[in-house]
Amino acid sequence: MALDSLTTLSAVEARRLIRAHELSPVELLDACIARMEAIDPAINALAARCFERARIEARRAEDMAMRGGELGLLHGLPIGVKDLEETAGVLTTYGSALFRDNVPAHDNAMVARIRSAGAIVTAKTNTPEMGAGANTRNVVWGATGNPFAPMLNAGGSSGGSAAALATDMLPLCTGSDTGGSLRIPASLCGVVGFRPSPGLVPSDRRELGWSPLTVSGPMARNVADVRLLLAAQAGYDARDPLSYRDDIEPLRGHALDASTLRIGYTDDFGTCALDHATRATFHAKVEAIRRHVKVCEPVDIDLNGIDRCFDVIRAQQFVAQFRETYERDPALLGPNTRANYEMGASMSLADAVSTHATQTALYRRFQEQARHYDVIMSPVVCITAFPWRQWHLDAINGQPLDTYYRWLGLTYVMSMMTNPSMSLPCGVDHAAVPFGIQLVGALRGDARLLDIAEALETAFASDDALARPTPALHALAEPSHELKSIVTHPPSIA
Repeated sequence: MALDSLTTLSAVEARRLIRAHELSPVELLDACIARMEAIDPAINALAARCFERARIEARRAEDMAMRGGELGLLHGLPIGVKDLEETAGVLTTYGSALFRDNVPAHDNAMVARIRSAGAIVTAKTNTPEMGAGANTRNVVWGATGNPFAPMLNAGGSSGGSAAALATDMLPLCTGSDTGGSLRIPASLCGVVGFRPSPGLVPSDRRELGWSPLTVSGPMARNVADVRLLLAAQAGYDARDPLSYRDDIEPLRGHALDASTLRIGYTDDFGTCALDHATRATFHAKVEAIRRHVKVCEPVDIDLNGIDRCFDVIRAQQFVAQFRETYERDPALLGPNTRANYEMGASMSLADAVSTHATQTALYRRFQEQARHYDVIMSPVVCITAFPWRQWHLDAINGQPLDTYYRWLGLTYVMSMMTNPSMSLPCGVDHAAVPFGIQLVGALRGDARLLDIAEALETAFASDDALARPTPALHALAEPSHELKSIVTHPPSIA
């Protein structure tokens, strides 16, 4: 196969060919590295690379495949790992100058699982400092540009993963999600990002182990590939208090016909700010989707009060993670991270108790409404992609936002409900940037949500208004020095 043909293979197909001895893991890796070297200078999706180690592992994977026997779910597949995830022997900076030279001795739980399944960690992917915010830029690696327009942002905080997938640099990437960090960049870059139920993908690195807000999960170009990666990521780990055993078997799935689906949709969950043009785009998508499903009707969801809940619970995590650093010197933290810490440090026990009571009441109301539909649908992002040089969105429809992350409301309200949710590509918006719809499944209904998404993906593929868009790679031939302009010192690479 030609190099370009190899990089566009789905992960599922590449895995099949490797097992059938029709594709060499070495050839696949070399094709991915060539694509990275050709395209990444234009969008800056990658952080540290570990190409030589990956080549050694690819040769080992090829030898194992040729010998026959049982192979892991991800055997021989190159993968990008978000730079918030610890990777043994590979630079892990968290997008922070504090960790510019940090090379962990061990993989974290999720990375260990995918490597044991045969994945070949090839590169780290870019993220904002400590994952704070949905614009992927930091002083270590610079900014990540949108593959459809490199001066626009790619979303975040898993923006590097989404941009690498959209440009066929890698068949699979990992991400994590607190307030939308898997779903927002997937939407803006035209790929699939899946936020699993808390505990399905185990974590050994959350300071507040019983908090369900932050999860790790899969990203890919299609639902079947997301399902494959999730099958390797999921599993029980006693180090995670939320981890549980489940017979999800995400790889198998169950075929559904989109024409049988009942969808309840909401523009804004009764509380989220939404740009007028994006609202109009969403309504146009709803009309197109109606042609493919049994029911697609509005549902009156009102999550008023959830913003304050998210503020408090999110800030608790920043206090747990950054208290020691802040007390040593606040200037060691970037502006977003520092602002979140200070918000949390100013809160009281009464704030926490009130928050959890409100969240519980809203959760119960939402679950009652959601049970009448196969899936709840909304926009993923409140506005089209804006320039990455703008740190965050200041206003929507002329109305100022009270904090830098309020424009993430459409996704963080669903993080607070804990239902599995995802971004599925749904054509482009009014500005010709990819548009994603958020699909929210039943509580702990991860496998069912993947089945629904795959049915919709199949239906969308033949509809010009809904099909997944792809970037013009020929337009990304020239490197962008502006994306690196915010780096103050060149990082060392392990």
